[in-house]
Amino acid sequence: MREALFVKQNSARWKRYENEPTKDPDELAERFIAIADDLAYAKTFYPQSKTTGYLNTLASGFHQSIYRNKKEKTDRFVTYWKYELPMLFATYRRQLLYAFVFFVTFAFVGAMSAKYDQSFLRFFFGDDYINMTNANIAKGDPFGVYKQTGELKMFYHIAANNLYVTVLHYLAGVITTIGPLCLLFKNGVMVGAFEYFFFSKGLGINSILVIWIHGTLEISSIIIAGAAGLVFGNSILFPKTYTRMASFKKGATDGMKIIIGILPIIVVAAFLEGFITRHTEMPVWLSVSILAVSAIFIIWYVIIYPLILSRKLTPEPTHASQS
Repeated sequence: MREALFVKQNSARWKRYENEPTKDPDELAERFIAIADDLAYAKTFYPQSKTTGYLNTLASGFHQSIYRNKKEKTDRFVTYWKYELPMLFATYRRQLLYAFVFFVTFAFVGAMSAKYDQSFLRFFFGDDYINMTNANIAKGDPFGVYKQTGELKMFYHIAANNLYVTVLHYLAGVITTIGPLCLLFKNGVMVGAFEYFFFSKGLGINSILVIWIHGTLEISSIIIAGAAGLVFGNSILFPKTYTRMASFKKGATDGMKIIIGILPIIVVAAFLEGFITRHTEMPVWLSVSILAVSAIFIIWYVIIYPLILSRKLTPEPTHASQS
C-alpha cells in the first residue's frame, strides 16, 4: 500500500485519538493496540517517513498514559489477556482452523488404522500399556492408570511433558509448515487410536466422560500450539508483502505470544488430570459439567470473543468519494 493511501485511510482516526483523549482504560487499551499495529506496519514499509515518526510519538503518548501510575506489569498483563491474545486468535483464525481440521483428520486415520490393523495399537502404545489396560478392564477399573501415581507427582510430570510438547509444536515451525504438521499427525493419530481402543471394548462413552475431563483443554492446547507452529512456519514460506526477514520475525513473535497465552490452560489441564480424572466414580453430571465448562471456555475465548473483538476494533474502511 502506498504511504499516501495508508495515511488517507487512517488519518481521521489518528486525529480523533489525538484531539479527543479518553480516560476509560478499555478505550485507551483499544487505541493503544490499534496505533501499535499501525506503527508496526509503518516501520516495515515506511521506516524513514514522517508518518512513522508521528505514529511513534502517538504510541508513546498512549504508552505513558497506560503505564503512568507505575502499573506496567499489571496493565500489560490485563491488556495481553483481554485484547492482544484474542486479537491474535482472530488474525490467525485460518491457521487455527487448519490445525483443527488436520488434527481431526489424523485422529480419524489413527482410529481406522487401529480398526483394520490388529497390531497397530501395540506398535503405537507398546505391549506394556495395552496389557496393563486390558488387565484394568478385566478388573472393572479400565482407567486405573490415572490412579497409579500420587496426585502432586502426576500433576508435575504431566504439566512438564505437556508444556514441552506444546512448545515443540511451535518451535517445529522453524523447519516451515511441515514441522508442526508432523507433530499434529503424531498426536492426532495417537488420540484417534486411543479412543478407538476404548470404543472397541464397549467403553467409548465412559472414556469420554473420564479422559476428556482433562483432554478437552489438553487437546485444544495442542491444536492451538499446532496453529502457532503454522503461523511461524508460514511466515517463512509465505512472506506476502513483507520482506522474508520481517515476515519471519513477525511470525516467530506472534507464534510465541500464542504459546505463552495457552501455557496456563495446559497447567489447568494437568491439574485436572492429576487431581480430578482419577475419580472415575464421580457422578455423570459432574463429569459432563467439567467437560462443558472447558469446551465453552475454549469456544468462547479462542473463537467467539476474538471475532467480536476484531469487529469492534477494526475501523470501517474509508472509501474515496466518487465524482
